Amino acid sequence: MGRRVRDNEAGGMTSCRGIKVRRALLWALSGALTAATLGVAAPFARAVDGARGETGAPAPQLTWRACARADGPAGQECAELPVPLDYRDPAGPQVALAVSRVRSDRPAARRGTLLVVPGGPGGSGVDRLTQRAPALQRQLAGAYDLVGFDPRGVGGSSKAGCGLDAGDRELVTLRSWPAADGRIAENTARARRIARSCARHGGALVRSMSTANEVRDIERLRAALGERKLSVWAVSYGTYVAAVYAQTHPERTDRWVLDSNGDPDPARVERGWLANMAQGADDRFPDFAAWAADPARAPDGLRLAARAAEVRPLFLALAAELDRWPKPSNVPGTPLTGNRLRQAMQSALYGDATAFARLAALVRAARDPAATPQLPADVAGPLPDADAAVTIATLCNDVAWPRDPDAYRRAVAVDRVRHPLTAGMPANVTPCAFWPDRPADPPVRITDRGPANVLMVQNLRDPATPYSGARKMRAALGARARLVTVDHGGHGVYLANGNACADRTVTGYLRDGRWPARDAYCAG
Repeated sequence: MGRRVRDNEAGGMTSCRGIKVRRALLWALSGALTAATLGVAAPFARAVDGARGETGAPAPQLTWRACARADGPAGQECAELPVPLDYRDPAGPQVALAVSRVRSDRPAARRGTLLVVPGGPGGSGVDRLTQRAPALQRQLAGAYDLVGFDPRGVGGSSKAGCGLDAGDRELVTLRSWPAADGRIAENTARARRIARSCARHGGALVRSMSTANEVRDIERLRAALGERKLSVWAVSYGTYVAAVYAQTHPERTDRWVLDSNGDPDPARVERGWLANMAQGADDRFPDFAAWAADPARAPDGLRLAARAAEVRPLFLALAAELDRWPKPSNVPGTPLTGNRLRQAMQSALYGDATAFARLAALVRAARDPAATPQLPADVAGPLPDADAAVTIATLCNDVAWPRDPDAYRRAVAVDRVRHPLTAGMPANVTPCAFWPDRPADPPVRITDRGPANVLMVQNLRDPATPYSGARKMRAALGARARLVTVDHGGHGVYLANGNACADRTVTGYLRDGRWPARDAYCAG
């Protein structure tokens, strides 16, 4: 397999559930858990035309082992895929990617392989496959072998850390929330410190974490699976990965589903996605406000106001009060600050009524002098070092960011006025401003050149990848794509929010090839 890069992850002293939630919510929404353990060998996939990857060399063999989990599908298998640390040196050091598969249980109906591409950056495809395979099996009726993988740096794949202090690995600090008065001096100092630590401790693996290399790794995986073409269900950040793959390997694409899409502007990429979160929160918050003002919340003590219009000013006033006087929480040494409340809000907007209930309970406890706020897991402690590293590195390795801290200071001042819910965070400085290495690969421009086989699905009120950005992806793809707009809030559409129209449309395309004749709309 070649030499494997060693794992130097430094874990945090936090609960497994807390780590999972914070990892999932770092930039978009996609859980990243540890990969499955490896068990009994199974035969390698058949060799077919095109069984060569990015380097042109014969694809490596995958040695499949049983790795079924109690909470996953029966018959789940796992393997390791060796990929070059640096594709310019394909015979050099290798890193290992964790791969998992659930075979079609109806061989006569099998069409090919459906690859589940995770979000993040930092999401685990192995974990997403484990969670979603039973539902996919019911929906797709044996049309595919289902495959997921952990990108380099994630889950069961080779990992490296940045050696960050625990305080620099919290979600509320990795996302640069400005000070109460809008100053960003502390954010700037932390961003410099993180970039310096990643350069010192991250090594070649951290420098290799990028969309370009994930696309190369997928092409190597396709060849190792022995497939001429892949079908894809990609979510969140994964939609950009899948769009780049389709742009660079159009002949290798079969049925392509992009779920919860960002703006593919090659001049900005992740910079644009982060900035768009301000509008995303504004789009989604009214759903929470309506929920929290509903009289049905009263029996549970979660009704925050008599009218939905009162919830936003109530929330903004509470956050400002906590800026001045943080309140002790259930986590010793970690008070509920205004920014922790804002981050808890942003995280809750990704989800459903359960997430709304947690946020409403936090607001009620923060306003009650006799109550102790119970911090949600995503703001209660640090991420493991390796999880923080993979997210930071991908953002910074994909595209060049402005270097002048004053530019961020000015942008934050404007954004705080336009979008007070997010208080300037989406426009603020990140470690990418001080990243020592320039991107090794220029961002790919997504175009309308390629087969007409892309189905996009998008919630109207997505807080992480707002509808305005998805429309830009739709415009870039042109006649190659169809967009299904879903009148729903939250992040994630297919098999995620119970919209039967959207689920039926995606299933009909993946299973039966029913591609809509035009863009479509699904009512909530």
